[in-house]
Amino acid sequence: MAQLATASAKSGAEAKVKDAIDNMRSAAQDLHKQIIDAAAKKSGATKADIAALTEKAKSLAKSVRASIDTQQGNVAEHLNDAIKHLEATQANLSDSLKATGAGFDTSVKKVLAEARASVQRLSEAVAERRAANSAKKS
Repeated sequence: MAQLATASAKSGAEAKVKDAIDNMRSAAQDLHKQIIDAAAKKSGATKADIAALTEKAKSLAKSVRASIDTQQGNVAEHLNDAIKHLEATQANLSDSLKATGAGFDTSVKKVLAEARASVQRLSEAVAERRAANSAKKS
């Protein structure tokens, strides 16, 4: 009976972690979409838009960093890579605040590439986590 309760509690914890990684991926996808939307504005992204996106990238990187301790192997590696790309996204967004004209366009392209890469790494972490869970069930 005690083993059943322990196994059940462990499965619940794993499900919460899986959900957390899925939620972080969704947040990264949303950040990427918001960056695209801000860049596509006819009058250009405002400093307030970019500042808000910078804070969102910073917050997301912090969330991913906090979840790494509960991960192992390739999942943790993908999360570390995602953090690096989120930090680069944040830095490039900060640079965008200072840029104008063609410099702004170049900076936004860098931001989008880094944001897209962070989504990719989080997607890889989700896939790796699902594969590990599937292997445990077999």
